[in-house]
Amino acid sequence: MKKISSALISVFYKDGLDKIVRKLSEYGVKIYSTGGTQSFIESIGIQVTPVEKITGFPSILGGRVKTLHPSVFGGILYRRNNLQDISEINEYNIPPIDLVIVDLYPFEETVKNGGTEDEIIEKIDIGGVSLIRAAAKNFADTVIVSNKNQYDNLYNIISENNCSTTIDDRRNFAKDAFANTSAYDNLIKNYFSDIKSYELRYGENPHQKAYFTGNLDKFFTKHQGKELSYNNLLDIDSAINLVLDFPKEEILFAIIKHNNACGFSFGNTVEEAYIKALSCDPISAFGGILCCNSKIDEKAAIEIDKLFFEIIIASQYSQKAIEILQNKKNRIILELKDTQVSNSTVRTVLNGFLEQNRDDIILKTEDLKIVTEKKPTQSQILDMIYADIIVKHTKSNAIVLFKNKQLLALGTGQTSRIDSLEQAIHKAKKFGFDLKDAVMSSDAFFPFPDCVEIAGKEGINAIIQPGGSIKDQLSVDYCNSNNISMSISGFRHFKH
Repeated sequence: MKKISSALISVFYKDGLDKIVRKLSEYGVKIYSTGGTQSFIESIGIQVTPVEKITGFPSILGGRVKTLHPSVFGGILYRRNNLQDISEINEYNIPPIDLVIVDLYPFEETVKNGGTEDEIIEKIDIGGVSLIRAAAKNFADTVIVSNKNQYDNLYNIISENNCSTTIDDRRNFAKDAFANTSAYDNLIKNYFSDIKSYELRYGENPHQKAYFTGNLDKFFTKHQGKELSYNNLLDIDSAINLVLDFPKEEILFAIIKHNNACGFSFGNTVEEAYIKALSCDPISAFGGILCCNSKIDEKAAIEIDKLFFEIIIASQYSQKAIEILQNKKNRIILELKDTQVSNSTVRTVLNGFLEQNRDDIILKTEDLKIVTEKKPTQSQILDMIYADIIVKHTKSNAIVLFKNKQLLALGTGQTSRIDSLEQAIHKAKKFGFDLKDAVMSSDAFFPFPDCVEIAGKEGINAIIQPGGSIKDQLSVDYCNSNNISMSISGFRHFKH
């Protein structure tokens, strides 16, 4: 246990401080303070020593420099069992400081309240952060309280232990202190990076709170619509990541539902691409997210307006198209700016984070290794490359059926690859597609030839898969026996 004999107190928020100060005074703790905190302590009748008495230097530069002085930081960083420290503390007459109670200027609140640039900059705390980090670093000897929410804990500890603390107490306070300064620095970094924090209406479900940190204004121009929700943002992210992986020079349209494509097609016009995308699964498209890589014109808007959807994203709109799409007031109409998606993905797992590079593989014709006697046609090669892009954006296990630059159906999120394939075949047939000469893409290899057999019996005769199974040859043999081409990409596309 270490006894607290001296304390430096300098805080922005005074509420709850009086109880702490009175308790420290009861134990005869010598209190040093600055500015408004000093005045507050004096107002409740407690003796306090101005920091200027230690430093021999007044507060200067409008209060920007008050505690940044060796006599203050020496007292905080002084290692009580270090002979050289003891010698220098005595030589320079530096008073030891056992407890530091310091919080930080309200930077976040000033930003949220619309403060001017000058007001915001003045709320970047310098001395406070330095004092907190110094005391936290020397937790072996010094207690650091860096947030008013810790007052009750400190009060209970000193009340129960005769104004003393254990090493575990001090380590815990230090841990919280570094967390506070880290979060504070991150807020400042976000401000200078023009990154904002948004409180969303709710999370995946109404009973969950949710926040977004970023800058949506850099990504979109919003022509109409309510605030984006948590689920909206997930679907928008899925739509944009999918569409941006395709060539910009070709007109395409995608429809997203629960982060997966339920419609996708190229077309000679936006209207054609939309109609073909919608035909993939008009039932799932209801309430979905629409995304186009081209300018939406009046003719396309007339068709799109017939569908109930939540959000539409496009690179551009004609003025007439916007007027048509604004017929439904709750629609969110977003115009995508020329920006880049993140190169990495981050997820919380257990008590930590997982971070990985984004799956940015986009196959070229020369990447395909054709392993069967039958060769795919040129149009099938293009379809396989496009299907491979869609399959990597589809929840595993994933199967994509594609033909003539149009998605026919996909199977997604099944625990069995056979189930995903059967799901895709069922949906394709349900909406009237002919699977003859279609291509199939799988996000992972086939350990057995069962999926190949099922696909072949439906008329699918071009398959692309990553390969890598010790039993790849079984699937190749089946293809050779049944006039099916198979290409190996060499890249798995699991998505969980």
